[in-house]
Amino acid sequence: MSTAKRFSVLRDPVHGDVYLSHEELSVLDTPEMQRLRGVKQLGTAYLVYPGALHTRFDHSIGVLHVTQKMVEAIHRNFELQPRDTLGIGAREARILRIAALVHDVTHIPFGHHIEDQAGLFRRHDSGARFRRVLGPESELGALLERLGVRREVLSTLLAAKNREVERGGVVPSEPRERASMTVPPYWSQILSDTICSDILDYLQRDAYFTGLQLGVDPRVASYFKIDRASGNLYLDLAKRELLREDILSEAIRLLEARYYFSERVYYHHAKVASGALVARAVELAVANELLREEDLYDRTDASLFELLEQRAAPAEPELARRIQSLCERFRNRRLPKRACVFPRYENRAVQDDLVARYFAPEARAARSAVEERIADLVHFGTGKRVEVMLHCPAARMQLKEAETHVRWPGESAIRPLSAFSERVPRLADLERAYRDLWKFYVFADSSDPDLLRKVQAVALGEFPGAKNVYRIEDAI
Repeated sequence: MSTAKRFSVLRDPVHGDVYLSHEELSVLDTPEMQRLRGVKQLGTAYLVYPGALHTRFDHSIGVLHVTQKMVEAIHRNFELQPRDTLGIGAREARILRIAALVHDVTHIPFGHHIEDQAGLFRRHDSGARFRRVLGPESELGALLERLGVRREVLSTLLAAKNREVERGGVVPSEPRERASMTVPPYWSQILSDTICSDILDYLQRDAYFTGLQLGVDPRVASYFKIDRASGNLYLDLAKRELLREDILSEAIRLLEARYYFSERVYYHHAKVASGALVARAVELAVANELLREEDLYDRTDASLFELLEQRAAPAEPELARRIQSLCERFRNRRLPKRACVFPRYENRAVQDDLVARYFAPEARAARSAVEERIADLVHFGTGKRVEVMLHCPAARMQLKEAETHVRWPGESAIRPLSAFSERVPRLADLERAYRDLWKFYVFADSSDPDLLRKVQAVALGEFPGAKNVYRIEDAI
């Protein structure tokens, strides 16, 4: 008698064979998930690293795979130490795998540029977006309802979002989202923590497709356990009351790898400049009521530009010209050039003031006024027209503090790894390094060094007390 096939295999370039159940394949086949094939994982990074064309769809499958590896390790560790830990049964594993698969379904095109860096909209993981896309009226939500996991999956993703709020990692800040049911802490921690299935996949995937050499040892996931008393996921750093230095070093090496990628890829100046073009086109359309946040929910990277140009066409001629010009410059990689760079490490005293004045939608009027004033003074002094763009990211950007729980030798309770930063100086160094990635840019749409110098000279008068470190001669 033949047995029905329970899994299908998919070949992934990063992880090799990934096994998907037929219900997971049906989740992937919904329009909401298929849209993610058109949303690049690294946004505009392909303009710097040509191979970085991987998508949120690929990443979602990878996160499911790593989640399964973590579930297996957690259950194996439970069998070895059942008294103080918890295991994960088949029903829980089913929910966690599906939650991993859909965790990025709310991403909009170029979301990190538009949401995190420009602050135009709420983040992709806002409760309202999850409730919309996983609601019973959507095809994906209706499927999850039929599978009997919709409330559990939604509550897990909302719990992950609430943990971001509590850590202060959501920009702009949002209230906690009330889930329809309470889920164990480790459900969300497996998917969203300083070390979790999400980061373990995207670090390996981003390294593969950018061509950067990065050693991420996924073996670190095999040391996770669930604390029976609190329900928290944790790394066990203790063995016979001695510190497992190999596990600690591997955890820190992973955090260092994420910093390395932040420095080399996520905040590369050309990626920031190209993202600023996209964000400015969206900002102009939103400010002139040509576009709403909801219009981006079902869009891909390519169809976002189509929508912008379609909505701009009947608008006032100068507005239409500006939006269409921004789209065309992006397509042809005519990126704005740096005129000034104000990094946090030289501007700690004025960073808060700059963020308060120039970050987020409510600062648009102030930004526009400064940009126009700089452009007018440059035109008066040179007779040449130049478009000026300020780029001021949130103060915290994508800072990932070491919040993963650990069991430290001699400690009676598990605590976040950051609580031991005095014993692990590299942790404090990493947090400082992350904060110093913040940079306030003045861009101009010119490659003429003399014109850029004029923009720089005028701009410096607009930001008294701020120290520019960029020398235009270095870029010639």
